[in-house]
Amino acid sequence: MPYAVTPDNVRLYYEEVGRGTPILFLHEFASDHRGWEPQLREFGKRHRCIVYAARGYAPSDVPEDPDAYTYQHVMRDAVALLDHLQIAAAHLVGLSMGGYTALQVALNHPQRVQSLTLAGTGSGSERWYTDDFRKHSRALADQFEREGSPAVAATYGHGPSRIPFVLKDPRGFDEFIARLAEHDARGSANTSRGFQGGRPSLYDLEAAIRALAQPALIVVGDEDDRCIEPSLFLKAAIPAAGLAMFPKTGHAVNLEEPDRFNAALSDFIARVEAGRWAPRDPRTRGVRPFRPAAA
Repeated sequence: MPYAVTPDNVRLYYEEVGRGTPILFLHEFASDHRGWEPQLREFGKRHRCIVYAARGYAPSDVPEDPDAYTYQHVMRDAVALLDHLQIAAAHLVGLSMGGYTALQVALNHPQRVQSLTLAGTGSGSERWYTDDFRKHSRALADQFEREGSPAVAATYGHGPSRIPFVLKDPRGFDEFIARLAEHDARGSANTSRGFQGGRPSLYDLEAAIRALAQPALIVVGDEDDRCIEPSLFLKAAIPAAGLAMFPKTGHAVNLEEPDRFNAALSDFIARVEAGRWAPRDPRTRGVRPFRPAAA
């Protein structure tokens, strides 16, 4: 199996398909590299597509040190994979945890990013909710350690933002739950504490986000409540951002609505590569640009 090795000697399992401009897909906390299959099948027809399992997700390594799971570690992993594959720059497509990681790559290594697609990104960023989100992430880590991944899949996996998936595509949802139940409990616990429970709110990064030059597509489901306000913030803050909101859709937008997601992503990448995804014209802005509500 193919692996890339990070600077701190963690092996990352990856898969790739296709030829052309590279696209790197970054998965969410409750999923893994397999959750991008509908996109690999479509975009592999005309792009070099890469997916990988984040640290803590088999068949990648599961470091024993809990301190090896910070958002900085995970960001550096994405860059290490690009280095291993000798990719100078790629389109980065991330869902949730993967979206946060893609954003961090753009903030810290902008030359490696041709474009950003941030789907379901920013949960826990709302000022009134950040402390509770971190407490919940620590409690979830405890549940992984105490009860194991199958028990978490049966509870956390059926959270409010997942219900639209159940209602829309029961078969696809069952596949998602089965993958979550297979996760390494220690790796998921460490990721929940270190990455999920330790990352800064998007709003803490506002000045840097407003300075981003990369084209960005923000995607969110209208029933993914905790990601709607952060998505509006990202749309307003990133100069060359566009927003796609999918109706009657929850958190796993790429799995719930693969055709709609693929169409939006395909149009975005085509416009970027044609030089037709420009920063927002100031004349389109109202008198009061969107800003996140105070705590």
